[in-house]
Amino acid sequence: MSCEPEGRFHTVDVSSITRGPRRATLRTSDGVSVEARHDPCTGAAADTAIVLAHGFTGSLDRPALRRAAGVFAQSTGVITFSFRGHGNSGGRSTVGDREVLDLAAAVEWARSLGYARVATVGFSMGGSVVLRHAATHTGSTGAHTDAVVSVSAPARWYYRGTAPMRRLHWLVTRPAGRLVGRLGFATRIDSREWDPVPLSPVEAVPLIAPTPLLIIHGDSDPYFPLDHPRMLAAAGPAQLWLEKGMGHAENAAGEELLRRIAQWLSVA
Repeated sequence: MSCEPEGRFHTVDVSSITRGPRRATLRTSDGVSVEARHDPCTGAAADTAIVLAHGFTGSLDRPALRRAAGVFAQSTGVITFSFRGHGNSGGRSTVGDREVLDLAAAVEWARSLGYARVATVGFSMGGSVVLRHAATHTGSTGAHTDAVVSVSAPARWYYRGTAPMRRLHWLVTRPAGRLVGRLGFATRIDSREWDPVPLSPVEAVPLIAPTPLLIIHGDSDPYFPLDHPRMLAAAGPAQLWLEKGMGHAENAAGEELLRRIAQWLSVA
């Protein structure tokens, strides 16, 4: 086993022993350390990687994300990572703002591993991040994405129309809530308000074309009702899948849906 620096990426390489995962610590452009993992395709060699962006209070080691990674790894390489303030990553969560830089570092790492094509798939907060990342990292910068899938994402900021979202706002905005986030959910939340307010997901969508975009949302999502995905899909060229009986984010994404996403990405 060897440890080797790769520019801003410090990897732990076990490929000489097994075709199993490779762990890395990535450095974002604003200096935050982000834990990441590469799972190679378990089938034939693939030239495409999918970068998975988890939801708020998630991490790369959570069972739902590992399940999704396992399904996608049957046909592509997979990069998972923990957003800042989550898991073993440094920094504090800004709940979708500077997390775009975390995703950009993960996409750059995927390309440094030799993947010619990199797609992004995000859930909930991660769903908003993949939209904003695709809108702000364009061209051939090395951090750009070739296709985008946003699952269970909000269309607009500050939404409090459901009980789960009111609880989330308490978690983020109150000192007692941030303490619960740290102790109960292992999520370290920045106490500062957004300044300036970042580009919203619905504002980001028109800037993504011509990159292929798929919006997915469950009709039983307890966080965001169906006006959110419809607003996103109407904002620019996008396909919209409304999933019957589906709840919220990676916990609700079953294997059948994940396989359909992989199929869509293979031809997008």
